[in-house]
Formats: sequence, structure tokens, C-alpha cells
Amino acid sequence: MSTLQISLIAVGALLLVAVLVHGAWTSRKNLPRQASHDAHDAAGHADEFTGGGEPHERQEPAFDNSLDELTTLTLPEKKVGLDALIDVIAPISVDTQVSGEAALVAMPATRRAGSKPFAIEGLSVETGEWETPTAGQRYSAFQAGVQLANRTGALNQIEYSEFVMKAQAFADAVSGEPEFPEMHDEVARARELDLFASQHDAQLSFTLRAASIAWSPGYVQQNAARLGFVAGAIPGRMVLPGVHAAILGLSFDSQAAMADDPEQTALRELTLSLDAPQVSRSEKPFARLCEVALALASGMDGVIMDDNGSRIRADAMEVIHADLEKLYDTLDARELSAGSLLGRRLFS
Repeated sequence: MSTLQISLIAVGALLLVAVLVHGAWTSRKNLPRQASHDAHDAAGHADEFTGGGEPHERQEPAFDNSLDELTTLTLPEKKVGLDALIDVIAPISVDTQVSGEAALVAMPATRRAGSKPFAIEGLSVETGEWETPTAGQRYSAFQAGVQLANRTGALNQIEYSEFVMKAQAFADAVSGEPEFPEMHDEVARARELDLFASQHDAQLSFTLRAASIAWSPGYVQQNAARLGFVAGAIPGRMVLPGVHAAILGLSFDSQAAMADDPEQTALRELTLSLDAPQVSRSEKPFARLCEVALALASGMDGVIMDDNGSRIRADAMEVIHADLEKLYDTLDARELSAGSLLGRRLFS
């Protein structure tokens, strides 16, 4: 073999090694960011630089509330029963006291009339309060109710008729006599309540988009968990617990979360959401939405976008916050305060 042939082989080998090294480097560079194995490593070394290799200046959250306060555990809440403000209520009189066991046997199989929640309550002989029938108790009267409106729309005549049939069947079973409100009046009241609700239903969301390198599902989950988020019931969804309900939601592609190897799946965006009527204003949910968005954008090298794909500026956040405060005032005036049981029932 000549010297020229040996030289060509050597050069070819070097080129092959260079191609393999370049391919491995490119493949690793294009991998989505992975969750850190060190639980105390909040961002990971890769987060300290942008895709071009230049250090980027992190933007710290602009609100005073500590993120540690966001991890308040959801607490149980005393159930408030039927309310004439958002329910049709039909009293059911009985001649003699009825046991809780008899009332439970007479209860309908489903607790809905069409798309509206349906309920039966008994007046407890022991406490003198309305409650869901319970074994071991005795009741001197009952009332049946159906919700006037929710996010599926207003109670209609078909749903009202189903309510009447279910309430009448229960009354017959306990030897009671129901008194139903006039259907047309209640349907008209339902439409008015539904109109009010549709005009004051605010569901806000921010999109967090990767500025350079994509994220793996584990990387998103790890960063969100550091801010108090916990796994939701649906793959690709996390929630930030509040006192009685979730304050915020975080969601990303559910298919990525269920992939065979999710850590090799690239995510380029996630959504932060606030269902305003479901969360009390005392928990400052919009301020927390902004704070969490800024913290995640800083820690994950992302940018905050609106529904139109435009970057959200600070002055726009201030306008949204002012409008939200007006909404809270309106709901308070209607006795349907955001985060209250009645408010959550109506906006569900």
C-alpha cells in the first residue's frame, strides 16, 4: 500500500470521527431540557445561557407575595345547601316525620335534571337545619331544588319538567306534597341569571413559550413543582392548590405526558390559566398568575405570550388586573362573590 493510500485512509478516518462527533453534539444540543437529578438545583446549568451561548439576564418576579405562600393545602369546606338566588326550590310537606333511611331509599338515582344539578334536602328534627338526608336522622319537611344556570346554559323547559318528575316521585315515596313554582317564571329567571353569568365569566390564560431549547415534560413538572404545583387528574395538567379550590392551572400536551419515553419528547410551550370566578379575590389570583408566569419564564428561559401570540407587557397586565377588580366588585354586589360556594356552583 502506497504512502498516498495510507494518507487518504487516515484523512478519511479523521473525517469519519469528526462527522460522528458533530452528529452526537448536534443530537445532544437538540434534546429537550431534562429535569435535574439534584432537587436543590432550581434551574440547572443549562438555564444560565440562551441558545446562542450568551448569558441572559433573569427577570425576577415583580410581586411581593412569597411563592412559599402558594402551597397552602386545600381545606374542607362546609357545604351550603340550596339557595333561592341560583336554585328553583320546591317545598315538600309531610304529615309525619320521615326517617333518613326512608328518604335515602326514595332519592332519585341521579342528581341531575338534564345538565343541571338536582338536590333533595330534609329539615332535621334534631338540628332544625336543612341537610342532605342521612341515615339515623329524622325529618319534618323536605325541599327539592334544581340549579337555574351553569356554564352549560340556562335551565330550560325540558329540564324543568324533568325536575318536577323527579321531585314528585320523591314526594310520593315519602307521602309528601310538593309545591312547584310556576315554570315560565323560573325559566325566565334562569335566562336572566345565565345572561349575567355569561357577561361576567372571566377565564384568563398566558402561554409560556420556550425562547430557545425545548423542554421535556419532566423539566416542566420539576420547575412547576418548585412553585407549589401538584399533579392534576389529567396527564399534562398540574394545579396550584388554594384554600378551597385550585388557584391556577398549568397544562401542556397530554400526548407528550403519556409518551413511551416522555423525557425525549420536546415541548415548546405550556399554558397557565386562571378561572377567575372560581377563586376568591382574597387569594390575589391574578397577581399570583403573573408572579408564577414570570418565575417560570425566568427559570426555564421562556417568554410570556397572550392568546394572539404577542408578548405580554407589564402595562397590559395592569389593565387586565384593573378589569378583574371591577368584575369582583360586580360579583360581590350580586352576592355571587368569586370563590364563594354559590359563585363556584354558578360558574361550573
